Amino acid sequence: MRPFTAFNFAVEIVPDGASAPLVSAAFSDCDGIEMAMDVKTIREGGSNDRQIRLAGPATFGQLTLKRGMSEDSFELWRWMSDSLANPGKRAQATVVLFASDGASERARVVLQRCLPVKLKAPSFSAKDGAVAVEELQIAYESFTLQPGR
Repeated sequence: MRPFTAFNFAVEIVPDGASAPLVSAAFSDCDGIEMAMDVKTIREGGSNDRQIRLAGPATFGQLTLKRGMSEDSFELWRWMSDSLANPGKRAQATVVLFASDGASERARVVLQRCLPVKLKAPSFSAKDGAVAVEELQIAYESFTLQPGR
């Protein structure tokens, strides 16, 4: 089997109660899809040659997205403002990984109960002529990995 490529993906964010995605865009960077399990170690009296490992709660990372700022960016800023006004408001984010042909879906990661926690405006410099890149960080409560369709 061929390994997946990491350069061809799309991100879709749909707030709770919305019928259309808040953003369905190509970000240049997507990082932070991770899960870890806390493990508790117990020593049993008289057993010096081993230890007992108990599974603890799972912890999840924080998704970091980067893209060039455009007119669509105002939707992200509005979502952040709405979340500050109503901290209980959540969204679902989906990261879709495509094959190198750009059309075949290889995998889908669905992040549940997402909350924007940081939105960073691009740094501006008149001497570079570079694209203005904004950064969004999203906390999520859990995720599921689904094979491509």
